[in-house]
Amino acid sequence: MPFVLKHKQTSELYTCMLINRYDIPFYGTKSWEELTEAADTYAEFLKERGLTDSSEWELVEVEEHKLKMCNVKLNNNPNKRVFLAANGMIETKTID
Repeated sequence: MPFVLKHKQTSELYTCMLINRYDIPFYGTKSWEELTEAADTYAEFLKERGLTDSSEWELVEVEEHKLKMCNVKLNNNPNKRVFLAANGMIETKTID
């Protein structure tokens, strides 16, 4: 199962522009397939995007279907944010 970054205080999942397997850019939820790769690279990944305090984020494992639903709910819209509630529900909010 994939691993994603979840903000510890807000439960927001980290989203950004990504490239899919067909080399098409899309706005989606950043994920890693392996925990070791995620643990080794997520702090540098965040730093490259201007987030210097990686301790605010944690790696969480999500089902593949849930990850896909996060991306569907984002609708390729960078003005949307996706959250993973404590009960496992996916919520989105649009920012102005």
